[in-house]
Amino acid sequence: MLLLQSASKPSRSQGRIGLAIAGGGPIGGMYELGALRALDEAIEGLDLTRLEVYVGVSSGAFLAAGLANRLSTAEMHRIFITGDSFEAKFSPKIFLHPAFLEYVKRGANLPVLAYEWWRELLLDPTGSHLSNVVGRLGGLIPTGLFNNAEIESFLRTVFTGRGRSNDFRELDRPLYVVAVDLDNGQAVRFGGPDWDDVPISKAVQASAALPGLYPPVEIRGRHFVDGALRRTMHASVVMDHGVDLMFGINPLVPFNAGRTSQRADANKLSESGLPAVLSQTFRTLLQSRMQVGLAKYAQQYPGIDQMVFEPNEDDAEMFFTNIFSYSSRRRVCQHAFRSTLEDLRSRRDVLGRILERHGLRLRDEVIDDPQRSIVEGLRKPTRQTETTARLRRALDDVEQLIRERRPNRRRAASRKPR
Repeated sequence: MLLLQSASKPSRSQGRIGLAIAGGGPIGGMYELGALRALDEAIEGLDLTRLEVYVGVSSGAFLAAGLANRLSTAEMHRIFITGDSFEAKFSPKIFLHPAFLEYVKRGANLPVLAYEWWRELLLDPTGSHLSNVVGRLGGLIPTGLFNNAEIESFLRTVFTGRGRSNDFRELDRPLYVVAVDLDNGQAVRFGGPDWDDVPISKAVQASAALPGLYPPVEIRGRHFVDGALRRTMHASVVMDHGVDLMFGINPLVPFNAGRTSQRADANKLSESGLPAVLSQTFRTLLQSRMQVGLAKYAQQYPGIDQMVFEPNEDDAEMFFTNIFSYSSRRRVCQHAFRSTLEDLRSRRDVLGRILERHGLRLRDEVIDDPQRSIVEGLRKPTRQTETTARLRRALDDVEQLIRERRPNRRRAASRKPR
């Protein structure tokens, strides 16, 4: 489904494009990767690795940080989906390592609480003070089931080689990774003022620390959790940069059980148990908050075109797939790819006019191909040394500089007196 807000007061576009990617767990990230691949393939003139500004939240921060570091959607597909990349070797197990240290740390307090329990019971048989001890039992529960340290380690490895950087300040384009300070509930933009010295890998780890699943991430003595707790996409960060066009991707939408016949058990979500109820609740909160924000942005930023891609409300595939089901990642990525192409095809006329205003064009041969696969646009991976990878990056920079200067020369020539 495409949420489209056309600029009510369009001005002459400078081709400045921004990207905001919301969270959605590992499978949500795979949906976002499929949608990004579709945009990459279907829109001529769009280079997702050279946009004006990037904002990522939770799982979306993985992809935003990759694109800002000039990792193409094709290369990220090879890393996370097909596994045939020479850039990095990814294992889904890094998301599911039990937080043993956290368990030990919390369990160490058990003997003290047990002693206090028996002491209060002996001194006060009525049990009037036992409630104080019971209240402290919550301190024994781990703050996260899984350890997210290996996630940070993997990203650090990816971002410190082949001409890339793990430093916000060294990137070609602004990147913001949003997390929430657990102790005051405020959103923090890593990559922004006073927070741009934090390693990108650490910022992404913090932004993706979903409470209950992963422990808060300590940075400068403060503890950070999932950035989606404050806002869904933080798209205003993109638009505050003065872009002309904003692309957004949100993989989590509430499911409309009355509009699907894909699953017999989808008619009543309550019959699917607590996980389905909690998922529907969480998705409803996230999407309603995002829709309110987009409506507000239409008034605040009347000169900016906004396009947000997300699953359809009857998409049982996205709702019922376990967020940690990595065996489903290829299917979900392809599903998102096809769904996004369908959105582009169904809104071709209005999108064509908007994209043309920003120097972009829909590739009809891509969006009109009903059998197109996400792997068709992938070239065979080539092995590169660190030196050749850096050289290729430098040559890409030179080529981009030449492309940017050509239009300026043409305009200057047209102004010369004849």
